[in-house]
Amino acid sequence: MITMEEQPQKKKFLKNQENKGIREFARYSGMAFQMIGIILVTTWGGKQLDKLTDTDKPVFTIILSLLGVFAAIYTAVKDFIK
Repeated sequence: MITMEEQPQKKKFLKNQENKGIREFARYSGMAFQMIGIILVTTWGGKQLDKLTDTDKPVFTIILSLLGVFAAIYTAVKDFIK
């Protein structure tokens, strides 16, 4: 049987577990949005450079989008290690 002293501790433990799950969800979803943002900005920049230079093939779009993917992975790994 649970004593009166153990009951508040059990509720506090369960509440901390719930908060931990919410914090982890927010952390990882924030990382995903950050990755998407980096990739979108670099791809947009590549498209703008291709328009500016009037190239036949989307060279800058390809290069900058790949750099954006690598930068997004780098920032995600860096945040994940913390």
